[in-house]
Amino acid sequence: MKDYELVVGLEVHAELNTESKIFCDCKNAFGLEVNTQVCPVCMGMPGTLPTLNEKVVDYAIKMGHALNCTINNICKQDRKNYFYPDLPKAYQISQADVPLCENGKLEFMVDGEMKTVGITRIHIEEDAGKLLHDESFAGSLVDLNRCGVPLIEIVSEPDIRSSAEAKAYLETIKSILQYIGISDCKMQEGSIRCDVNVSVREKGAKEFGTRSEMKNVNSFSAAVRGIEYEAKRQIEILENGGTVIQETRRWDDPKGMSFPMRSKEDAQDYRYFPEPDLLTIVVDKKKVEELKKQIPELPNAKIKRYVNDYSLAQIDATLIAEDMEKSALFDSCCAMNKCKPKSISNWILSDIAKYTNETGKLISETNLTAEKLTALIEKIEKGVISNSAGKTVFEEIMKNDGDVDKIIEEKGLAQNSDSDFIENLVKEVFANNEKSINDYKNGKTNALGYLVGQCMKASKGKANPGIVKETVTRMLES
Repeated sequence: MKDYELVVGLEVHAELNTESKIFCDCKNAFGLEVNTQVCPVCMGMPGTLPTLNEKVVDYAIKMGHALNCTINNICKQDRKNYFYPDLPKAYQISQADVPLCENGKLEFMVDGEMKTVGITRIHIEEDAGKLLHDESFAGSLVDLNRCGVPLIEIVSEPDIRSSAEAKAYLETIKSILQYIGISDCKMQEGSIRCDVNVSVREKGAKEFGTRSEMKNVNSFSAAVRGIEYEAKRQIEILENGGTVIQETRRWDDPKGMSFPMRSKEDAQDYRYFPEPDLLTIVVDKKKVEELKKQIPELPNAKIKRYVNDYSLAQIDATLIAEDMEKSALFDSCCAMNKCKPKSISNWILSDIAKYTNETGKLISETNLTAEKLTALIEKIEKGVISNSAGKTVFEEIMKNDGDVDKIIEEKGLAQNSDSDFIENLVKEVFANNEKSINDYKNGKTNALGYLVGQCMKASKGKANPGIVKETVTRMLES
């Protein structure tokens, strides 16, 4: 069997979270009563005129800046003509030859390595309606609430070489959209969806293979499964002496298969032409620069910084960076330079994440601050309190608030690190555990843990466990 290389390009459609739709004043919201958020404009009534929502342009430009694109401050909109029951006008207002943003790139981390994928274009367009199917009625019903919901389409270059890279790319796009606050990215509500273009070629070949496009990919994990299935399907065709045909396929995730929708010969000619009812989009260059200044440090840049500057594992860096509250807390704690970044990361991803998951609260809705978390970790690292005592302090902060030092004092949680106290404690335990001492001398190393445990028990958990272990080991060896 020949050695094949996978080539993937992705088209991501993200719904923008503007208050109103792209060309009318109807509310832009999910889950409302069927056909209640509609008007003559988004229903495509003859004679109606669209008016562009300026916020949609601003949001698209912000995403363009986030993906290092060139912003075309003069561009137009076009009619994309096709007939489908959920598109009453029989055309979609989109952008064809002059998109708002183009020629960008996205850097992200995969398996500890930086990967760069080119961004061909980002353009604005309107969403179509939705067909409803149910066993309680025959045929299909149409809900037009989604008609006119603003979308951006982000088209990548065919630079992706594995399903893992595709997943990392999609997750990075999603986290950037959330970071800059332009989409809620709720996949279960269809806020973000993607079409997947897949081809294979022999390793070392310069020409791309024949590609197929997969529609109906509704989750990132489905994208991974779809890419792997399609690559396998195409390789089997080539290995059996066949030819891959260019076609559009529909991904059926429950079945784990894709099915042909239309071939290249049947492909629709969208007959694009400039939208006659809308003016040319002209964005002042000063406005473009102002929007650029609003872009914060993005999650992909944070991940790179956390791995390089703080030696965090990529998975830990990703979990922190992709959550704005976690990353804000992590950055604030690290800026104080009082404790190890790894310790801060461990607390955020364990106890703090567990608390927020169980209570449904955001970190900002709790009593925890960067100052309190840093003070708590510092006490543990300096041996003032044990890890388990640290959890008690954390629980008290979350429940009743309070100062770290006061909680330690009031609850008597401070560890005893006095060497004379610990040495006497060890001697006392040794006197009552001769069998364990002999076991240790006879090679049973687990006796060490037992003796340390007895010392901690005798001190009622107050002795510093690190010093106890060190003292027990030294006295056993002597």
